[in-house]
Amino acid sequence: MKMRYLLQASAVCAALASPAAAHGPDEGKGEIVTPNFAQQIPNIPGKSLIAVIVDYPPGAKSPPHRHAASAFIYGFVVSGSVRTHVDGEGVKIVKAGESFYEAPGSHHLEGGNASESEPAKLLAVFVVDTDDKELTTPDKE
Repeated sequence: MKMRYLLQASAVCAALASPAAAHGPDEGKGEIVTPNFAQQIPNIPGKSLIAVIVDYPPGAKSPPHRHAASAFIYGFVVSGSVRTHVDGEGVKIVKAGESFYEAPGSHHLEGGNASESEPAKLLAVFVVDTDDKELTTPDKE
């Protein structure tokens, strides 16, 4: 069982490790996602906690996307400031030391670095079904 989970976690982390695809006029200005932590939650069968670091170069943006339907996400801005817009809410600027969350099933309409001159760093922590393979799915254009 533990080996199966480690293989699943490794696959998820490998998928997250590659930089996000550049798109449109912001080509080359995408975020860089690096796996940080992955572990099944022992007292909540079928759930895992996965953490990633998201580095945003100056002016970098994330394409509109959805996360796994089971994913509850806690975001903590480590440095700089991040612009976020989740369906049903207005645009928010979250500064270093501040945090936010996204409910399961949320549609992330906009995200990225709020600054054109300074980098930003975000810690994103997912509580997700262990069997979910894709944590983030870009919208179809």
